[in-house]
Amino acid sequence: MNEINIAYCDVVQPQILGVHPYIPGKPVSELQRELGLTYVSKLASNENPLGASPSVLTAIQHELKEIARYPDGSAYTLKATLAEFLSIKPEQLAVGNGSNELLELVARVFAGPGDEILYSQYAFAVYPISAQVVGATGIEVPAKNWGHDLQAMLAAITDKTKLIYLANPNNPTGTVFSRLEWEDFINQVPKNVIVVLDEAYIEYAQAQLSDDEYANGIDYLTTHSNLLVSRTFSKAYGLASLRVGYMAGCKEIIQYINQIRAPFNVNNYAQIAAISALNDQGFVEKVLLLNQQGMRQIKDALATLGVDSIPSAGNFLCIDLGKEALKVNQKLLEEGVIVRPLSNYGLSQFLRVSIGTQVENQHFIDALKSILFSMSKDL
Repeated sequence: MNEINIAYCDVVQPQILGVHPYIPGKPVSELQRELGLTYVSKLASNENPLGASPSVLTAIQHELKEIARYPDGSAYTLKATLAEFLSIKPEQLAVGNGSNELLELVARVFAGPGDEILYSQYAFAVYPISAQVVGATGIEVPAKNWGHDLQAMLAAITDKTKLIYLANPNNPTGTVFSRLEWEDFINQVPKNVIVVLDEAYIEYAQAQLSDDEYANGIDYLTTHSNLLVSRTFSKAYGLASLRVGYMAGCKEIIQYINQIRAPFNVNNYAQIAAISALNDQGFVEKVLLLNQQGMRQIKDALATLGVDSIPSAGNFLCIDLGKEALKVNQKLLEEGVIVRPLSNYGLSQFLRVSIGTQVENQHFIDALKSILFSMSKDL
């Protein structure tokens, strides 16, 4: 039998060929292998430096005996707990393998070839990837002051627009739009255009900003049926490794999302952990306080070094190191500090640094200070 040589690029869906996969932060173990380091501060992925609540760990430990069982495919208890916490109905909720899955599912439900999906310049990389995978045309709207220009996004809506992704706070820049800006925007979006408000960092924003400075998306679900609000347990709740997120919206849209999500997409331990995490808001308050203290620690240090940063309402800062950003990043790695280069976002002069513990923050500060001093001597 003659072997037939096949070029699979000729049979794969054409929109997939140009997809550039999301690049995660460098793992600690990888840097340790490469450089033989024993102590590493990972400040690249906006993770919770306190980890998860002790009650979460206890709940998971107690449930280990059920490891051979499939999880509750409907996540009944998790959705009931979330519904009570958010003061909405369980049927208004979909849960996902991280909020990332849900962001992608929305594109699959509402968009395809010939349709347009809007998102901001310097916004989360998953938005353009989601558009490209479903064959839709991604429309990048130029940013304003490193964040969303909502008026420009309104002007970009056409009869082909099916979906708009917004992030508040934005990742990777940390910028926010105000309640007034948000209300003016959402009130003008046509009802047949779905707006996805990504609030992955809402807990941090609410701790830093007033109600006028920041709007809670859940408050607008009853008046705007075309609104979906996406959130995650990966950040303030410290469950990044378990991958659990949720999306809230009108019952009909949520039903469509649930129709195409994979069965058992949120594992049993993620569900148990998320329920326990929601019930320990005292731990979240400790997380938010640590973040505020760490934000001040790093911003004060940057000020003494003469380094600018983009104002952030998240748990991270984008610091401006100009044309030396990538060089500084490499030297930070050599000092055992992992931060996030942003060249793939078109922000090559910036490094994003997550807020860590006091010790981790100081490790970064000391390393940066030493690097900048050494580089200044070489000039």
